[in-house]
Amino acid sequence: MALIGVVALVVLGPERLPRVARTAGALFGRAQRYINDVKAEVTREIELDELRRMKTEFETAASNVETAVQENLRKHEAELNDAWNSGTSVSPSIAGGALEDAGNASWPNSTPAAAPKRKNWRVKQTAMPTWYKRATTRRTRVQSGAARVARHTPASMRRPTRFF
Repeated sequence: MALIGVVALVVLGPERLPRVARTAGALFGRAQRYINDVKAEVTREIELDELRRMKTEFETAASNVETAVQENLRKHEAELNDAWNSGTSVSPSIAGGALEDAGNASWPNSTPAAAPKRKNWRVKQTAMPTWYKRATTRRTRVQSGAARVARHTPASMRRPTRFF
């Protein structure tokens, strides 16, 4: 390094050497910053690729689980519907093996016209409470907090209004 400095002093001279050294230092710093930016961008891209790969693996695992659950649900729903329609007992795989042998496996007093079957047996048919409707619906009559306090304050607690 000292040898390079001596050669630069001889070639450039003492007047131009500081200016050239400053310019060379600035260019060297700029090159280092550029290299560091490129390194950071490359590592970021590598991390993004890893994250994308992990995301696709997670999505495929989730879709596999979802299809397995849906397939299992369809199978059990079909067994339940078959059992309901035929009037026979439920298979041990659905009942968990806790079925008792009751002689005749049909439902007691079950006739096709006895009870109308709902369209979808999973849908609840209950009325929604009014307090829930009020709490969750979108408000159309919006009122400020001060106006609400003034509206609901009893007349005995209000300040007297003065004419002047």
